[in-house]
Amino acid sequence: MRRFLSGNEAVAEGVRLSKPNVISAYPITPQTTVVEKLSEIVEQKQLDARFIHVESEHSALSCAIGASAIGARTFTATSSQGLLYMAECLPYAAGGKFPIVMVNANRSTALPWNIFGDQRDSLSQLDSGWIQVYVEDAQEALDTVIKAYYIA
Repeated sequence: MRRFLSGNEAVAEGVRLSKPNVISAYPITPQTTVVEKLSEIVEQKQLDARFIHVESEHSALSCAIGASAIGARTFTATSSQGLLYMAECLPYAAGGKFPIVMVNANRSTALPWNIFGDQRDSLSQLDSGWIQVYVEDAQEALDTVIKAYYIA
C-alpha cells in the first residue's frame, strides 16, 4: 500500500511502527505536527504508549531520560530554540547511555526570529554525545526513525 505522507507524518508513522512505551512532547514549530499526530495515534489506540505533554522542551528530554532509565522505549521531538533549551540534558542522556530517540526538525535559531530551515540548531550540539542523522525526504525520515531505535 502506498500513502502520501508529509515528512512529519512519516516520522510519526516510523515512531508508531517502532512501538515506544513513552512519548514526551512539547510542541515547537516545525515539529509540532509530529507530536500532534502521535497524540492522535495514541488516543486512537493504534499505539500502546504513554503520551506525556510536558511543560517545556527541557522537561521533554528529562522525562525521556527518566523513562529510559527504567527501561522504557522512548521518543521525543524538538526544533530550533527548543533543542537549545534542552541542551543541558543532552550530555546527561548520552553519558548515561539512555537509548532515547529524538527527532529534531531542523530550523534556524534566533536572532533574527524566523522559521527558515537550516541546521544551526543541531550543528550547535555536535559535541553533546548524540548520534545525528540527516535525511533528504519523507521516506528516509520514516526509515531512519526505525533504524534509530535499532542503533539506540
